[in-house]
Amino acid sequence: MSAADTTTPTEVPPPMSVPPPSRPAPSSRKRTFSATPWLLLAPCLLILVLVLGYPLVRLVGLSFQKFGQSQLWGFQPAEWVGFDNFTGVLGDSEFWAVVVRTVVFAAGCVIFTMVAGMLIALLLQRVSGWVKTLVNIALVASWGMPIIVATTVFKWLFDADYGILNALLSKLPGVEMIGHNWFASGPQGLAVIMLLVVWGAVPFVVITLSAGLTQVPAELEEAARLDGASAWGVFRYVTVPVLKPIIVMLTTLSVIWDMGVFPQVFVMRNGHPEEEFQLLTTYSYDRAFVVNDYAQGSAIALLTVLLLLGVVAVYMRQMLKIGEVE
Repeated sequence: MSAADTTTPTEVPPPMSVPPPSRPAPSSRKRTFSATPWLLLAPCLLILVLVLGYPLVRLVGLSFQKFGQSQLWGFQPAEWVGFDNFTGVLGDSEFWAVVVRTVVFAAGCVIFTMVAGMLIALLLQRVSGWVKTLVNIALVASWGMPIIVATTVFKWLFDADYGILNALLSKLPGVEMIGHNWFASGPQGLAVIMLLVVWGAVPFVVITLSAGLTQVPAELEEAARLDGASAWGVFRYVTVPVLKPIIVMLTTLSVIWDMGVFPQVFVMRNGHPEEEFQLLTTYSYDRAFVVNDYAQGSAIALLTVLLLLGVVAVYMRQMLKIGEVE
């Protein structure tokens, strides 16, 4: 046996498992308070407090008092009556009729505004540049028209004796509208006022939705069409999800604005809205400045504010859900 045969083979150690590199711990940044944003917002907040804060505090105070003409002129002191004003308002059947009328009116305005605004915004995506420019100019012009001027124009359009709408409709075969009074009944008159509100609100919706439509990815729409989706399918499953935050915002703002409609009804009815034309805003005004019951008018206004705060709460909840999904 040779010396080479007597040597013991060297043992090769097994490969050592290398531990994976450890991830560096995320650096925890301390959140420091910065006063700069609050300083920049301070002028706006101060204006809001002065313009909205004091009237709101005064409104709450009046709603818990007995405050009429005698208290206004200082003949009698204001008396705290607790919830008596709210009990009287909530127990009045006329108040609930006004609430239902206001909700139906606002819902109709919001639905027609959003549908018309969406249709016009989609149409503007498919027209030539100069047509789009002309439509945008007309929208901005109508949006910038003062409410009093727009209401006066609509009063002339729907006038029973000299209205151009009655004259045009009477030219249709079998239609006789000369002398027709659109405000003889509440539903017809509120429909005219609703048309006025929608006409003034549509431009803002169209411009906002048109800006949102430019952010819809064209490749997603093309992919949906290649998968066999119809035009309605592309709109429902591609366009609407992208525009959902904008639609929620516009719908909420429209509800708030349409629930607070006042000058259109007030001017259209010459400062004295009849019972079947009363909305929450005009009803509160009549109670305060026609009946001279400022306390009950304040209670109605405060209930309206609480109702609108409920709408704002729903809006904030929807926006938070959208933020969580994204």
